[in-house]
Amino acid sequence: MYKKILLAFDGTSQGRAALRQGADIAETMGSETHLLAVMQLPASSQWSEGYIPDAFFEEEKKRVESVLEEGVGLLKARGLKTQGHLESGNPTDRIVHIAKQESTDLIVIGHSEKGPLARWWQGSVGNSLLNQAPCSFLIAIPKADNA
Repeated sequence: MYKKILLAFDGTSQGRAALRQGADIAETMGSETHLLAVMQLPASSQWSEGYIPDAFFEEEKKRVESVLEEGVGLLKARGLKTQGHLESGNPTDRIVHIAKQESTDLIVIGHSEKGPLARWWQGSVGNSLLNQAPCSFLIAIPKADNA
């Protein structure tokens, strides 16, 4: 049913739960996996004239590359055929882009608890995907015993 699965991974405990659940599905279905890590750039209003200091960019790039490497390693250790993708920009846009580019059948993302103000201010990737996803998606909720 799911030949290609896109897993969005950010290295958080919620992201790890999504990675585990997506890997379980991929193992069961014999699916190819694509792991996406997104480097979010700060809003230009945080920096004068939209300039992002090179030091910030390089530090964030190293962090996200490390997260991606960790996730790919975990999937390959489970014997899954995996391809990693490093993108920068809006997470929802990048997830939709890679899902379309790779013709995935399922997107798996983690769930992070946010209050109403944070959800209003930062938005919700899951909510945005409802209107934009080119395929089915799963919002993985960590279990208390293995989060």
